[in-house]
Amino acid sequence: MPLTFYKKPALVAYVTCGDPDLPATRDIVLAAVEAGADVIELGVPFSDPVADGPVIQRASERALKHGTSLAQVLTLAAEIRQQAQSPGLIVFSYLNPILQMGLEKFCKVARHAGVDGALVTDLPVEEAAEYLSAMKAHDLSPVFLAAPTSPDERLKRIAEASRGFVYAVARTGVTGQRQQLAEDTQKLVKRLRRLTKLPVAVGFGISNSEQFAEVGEFADAVVVGSAIVETIERNRGREAAAVGEFVKKLSAVSSQLSAAKT
Repeated sequence: MPLTFYKKPALVAYVTCGDPDLPATRDIVLAAVEAGADVIELGVPFSDPVADGPVIQRASERALKHGTSLAQVLTLAAEIRQQAQSPGLIVFSYLNPILQMGLEKFCKVARHAGVDGALVTDLPVEEAAEYLSAMKAHDLSPVFLAAPTSPDERLKRIAEASRGFVYAVARTGVTGQRQQLAEDTQKLVKRLRRLTKLPVAVGFGISNSEQFAEVGEFADAVVVGSAIVETIERNRGREAAAVGEFVKKLSAVSSQLSAAKT
């Protein structure tokens, strides 16, 4: 299915697969979808997650202790897709696990599993020709990160290479919750809108309903990651229920903003 935002702002929810374990991740994702998440980012745990803050680093460490692999994440994606047809599914990974599997095999298995696209955090668009070719051949949407520090020339290249949406990074540095959103986030979204007609999603550091509402006023989608992963970490034994409750609050904000814009 195409990667589409049916309401704006859409809610994009990130989870680290395998934390606390893969069956729990499946239940967490399905609870998030039922609560109103429009797109799910399936995070592949990695031993050196340089773009991630301490919350997701801890989740990756826990998942890796169970031996969680990219292949298992793709199997999980297929299980989720069998039970939930509507949400977009994005594999969120570093490049190394994909290269270990093989680029062509990854794309083939991902497409077969019902995955819509991938975001490879440490793959620069300038070095992505082979990846883009394989993704196009298997009708998968490549999503790239756009940073506030990027010049317009690079933003244009990112926009042209992306499908589905462009991911605008709300701050430089690693993922994680924060108290205030950078003022240059809205400027970045405006710059991207001049370069592409694709929806623009904003993420990195959005942790509560107030921040969701603030970003949702000018973005097409809002990505919430570390706050969901921390909710899982704090609610052992009731992870899916806790995430469902949290996502439901964010989804209510999304619906209010969407209704106000129509």
